[in-house]
Amino acid sequence: MNMSNEGVDAVASNSASIQGGTPYPTVKETVSKKSATMTMLALAMMNIAQLAGVGNDVQMAFYGLSSVTYYILGAIFFFIPTALVAAELATTWSRRGGIFRWVGEALGPGTAFFLVFTLWFFNALNFGGAPASGAATIMFFTNQYNFAIQFAQDPIKYIGASGEFWIMIGWLIFYWILIILSTKGIKIFSKVASIGITIGTIIPLGLMIIGIIFYVAMGHKIYINFNASDLIPQYQGMSTLALAASVFFSYAGIDMNAAYIKQLKNPRHQFPQAIIIAMAGSLFIFMVGTLIIAMIVPEGQMNVLYTLNQVFEEIGAIAGMPWLYIIIAYMGLFNTVAGVITGFAGPSFMLGAAGRSGFLPKWLQNVNKHGMPSRLMIVQGILMTIISFMMELFPNIEGFSIMLTQALTVLYLIYYIIMFISFIRLKYTQPNRPRGVTCPGGIVGAWIVTIIGLLSSLFGIVMSIWPPAQVSEEVGSPQIYVWSIIIICLVCIAIPYILYAFSVKARTKAEANGSTGWADPDNKFAPFTWQIEGFDKPSKSLSNIPVDVLSYDQNPMGLPIRHPFTGTSRLEDLPQLVVDNAKIAAINESSELS
Repeated sequence: MNMSNEGVDAVASNSASIQGGTPYPTVKETVSKKSATMTMLALAMMNIAQLAGVGNDVQMAFYGLSSVTYYILGAIFFFIPTALVAAELATTWSRRGGIFRWVGEALGPGTAFFLVFTLWFFNALNFGGAPASGAATIMFFTNQYNFAIQFAQDPIKYIGASGEFWIMIGWLIFYWILIILSTKGIKIFSKVASIGITIGTIIPLGLMIIGIIFYVAMGHKIYINFNASDLIPQYQGMSTLALAASVFFSYAGIDMNAAYIKQLKNPRHQFPQAIIIAMAGSLFIFMVGTLIIAMIVPEGQMNVLYTLNQVFEEIGAIAGMPWLYIIIAYMGLFNTVAGVITGFAGPSFMLGAAGRSGFLPKWLQNVNKHGMPSRLMIVQGILMTIISFMMELFPNIEGFSIMLTQALTVLYLIYYIIMFISFIRLKYTQPNRPRGVTCPGGIVGAWIVTIIGLLSSLFGIVMSIWPPAQVSEEVGSPQIYVWSIIIICLVCIAIPYILYAFSVKARTKAEANGSTGWADPDNKFAPFTWQIEGFDKPSKSLSNIPVDVLSYDQNPMGLPIRHPFTGTSRLEDLPQLVVDNAKIAAINESSELS
């Protein structure tokens, strides 16, 4: 480890060694201003970009005032448990890696690699469907509003399949520009994401609020009732449960940007603050946007593709600005920019960090001059492009799209199930490890949060696999539908585990000949605590030494442990290093594992 002179002097001021190694300071989770590349507000905005957008409110507007109840239930049963778990995990096991580190600490690297690879794969496939569906709303970027409505209902009627294909190519080019932009580094894309969510979501929502005030003041009819009884959703069988599940998981993704926790100046305080702001902001966007849409557009006239354009056309007509919907259409592109660059950068950043510690082949481990895994991001873009062409060219693509979407939902919910299991297991396997932020209520509170999160995720999986009413038309039979989803999931699960098996083989071979195998000796990924404490797999540790102290001055993951500890090591037995904040910052800034 290379340290600045100030850092070396600080260590030397209290020289004492542990088991023949470098002295261990109680290093505070602090990053110098020079090292911090992301603000708390930027992270909060990235989280909102990942979760919310006024375009997502249209589907829930069908349900009027009861949509508020759905959103609140989703926040209670999914968002809050997920946020509490992510906050504790991220501020306790705060070294690089996000979900990979949390699950690796609890369940081992194989399961951890599966999760981070699945998240990366999920985003590639998820974005793959967007360019193919972009043709339908393309005319809303013109002043031909009535024609845009007709065009959205049947674009092939007007431009043919070849015209739709070339529009898809245009969207793909746009997405590839965003992928390239996201490789330019955290400072660039976090700033772009903040600008994108402001222009694409916050300003349009503000205009909707102003517009609805004038709409009501001028005596126009509103199409929902604000009676307390209307807050209660009407049960309509499985479709009601499926709707509840979809609302719950509109909050999914709050944990994704934990990959950037080391880019915050003060992670233990700023990460929970960013989650709280993201939760409040997302809930506000969801509820207010949905209600305004339901007030202006009658239920029978709503269409998921273009109802938001209807809202702004109506508001614009009242305000003497009939072109307002065009401006909003272009502003919506900024929201797309924020969502795409966040979705491509986060999972690739996380997978790249894990991969360089020995879990990805060397040719996928490159990091460009901006610190981004550009080759991984390009591969992700290629997968997105392949899926887009499949959506456009395959016969009966509607059925394929439905099954792929539901399979991805199942995989995403497995991701959360494993995260909740890891959280509660770490309460027992590392009970004394100092936590940055703790779940309220002690172990009882932790179990309540875990059970709620697990039940919500299992509920979502059942609803995703349950055959929809149109299954016979789109797929053929309920049995084909269910088994197709199961097979897609099994294939997606097998890919990362096969890759992990190859990484284990490469590591075993490397240990035999004294090389590092797939592990990059210059990676900045600290070992898991159980590796530092001499265990072969995640095991119970009674140590009360903070993760940052255990990780201090260690070799990167994939290399031999430089300073071994045991599962019974105690913080009070270590020499304490007392330095001022400037010297602590210097140590953190100069450490290659910070």
